[in-house]
Amino acid sequence: MNSANDLISDPTRGDTPASTRWGPERRLEFIDFRLRWDGRLNRGDLIAFFGISVPQASLDIAKYLELAPGNVAYDRSLRVYVTTPDFKPLYSSNEPARYLTELLARVTEVLQPELSFIGWAPPVAATPNPTRTLSAEVLIALLGAIRSQTSVKILYQSMSSPEPKERVIAPHALAYDGFRWHVRAYCTTRERFLDFVIARILGIQPTQEQGPGGDADESWHRIIRLVLAPNPLLAKANQRVIELDYGMSDGEVELECRQALLFYALKRLGLSNNDNTTSVVQQIVLKNTAEIQQLLPDATEPR
Repeated sequence: MNSANDLISDPTRGDTPASTRWGPERRLEFIDFRLRWDGRLNRGDLIAFFGISVPQASLDIAKYLELAPGNVAYDRSLRVYVTTPDFKPLYSSNEPARYLTELLARVTEVLQPELSFIGWAPPVAATPNPTRTLSAEVLIALLGAIRSQTSVKILYQSMSSPEPKERVIAPHALAYDGFRWHVRAYCTTRERFLDFVIARILGIQPTQEQGPGGDADESWHRIIRLVLAPNPLLAKANQRVIELDYGMSDGEVELECRQALLFYALKRLGLSNNDNTTSVVQQIVLKNTAEIQQLLPDATEPR
């Protein structure tokens, strides 16, 4: 018979049973997360979050100590496990980006505190974004069409027309530009793949017609390199600050972007107008502008 410890899988092994990934494995990840970002952990943290028994919490901590013996020391005065100076995260996902993303999800109320691995949290604020109301019925219909690879008839309000117009589109993916959600779809009116702002879909009606499928959308599958560098017109000291801000190495950083989202990526980075390079407000420049400009026509918003 297997012991309780045998049922807790080792995160360093590639043969983790699917049945344990949301049980003991999840609890080990929780321990690793709390220790790294809170610096401390006790059995009560596991019991409160997962609703497990005291013996089970003790077994989980014992398994973690077995897998990462140099990470933790027990503080008898505080009655908690604390991290050591030699702490190394056991899970590759336990990175600053994960912590800050979860922290942002909490402050924006996307994630409820009781569902977050974060225990103690610092005061946090986020810049406000306009709330874009999306119709649940529209989104459900789009998801259904993507899954079944069928078309939908939509009533769409574009920027180029004062009145909404009917279109038949075959959606195959969703995209987020940092401010708005889009659906990527083949438009039978324009006879090509385009982006449609979901909030502008005023009505939707599923059809049984098969769409061309996302495999035919070359702009969606083509990955473009964006090579960013500090604005050379800035002082050297300021250029170094920008290198730190953007995680640059040797004065540049490369980002990957789908060609279909290139227009939005440049706009969000403040690079849609390259004539602004004379201003200190323009902190970064695009080093491969000539290459990128040739790829922009297929990435513009639908008219």
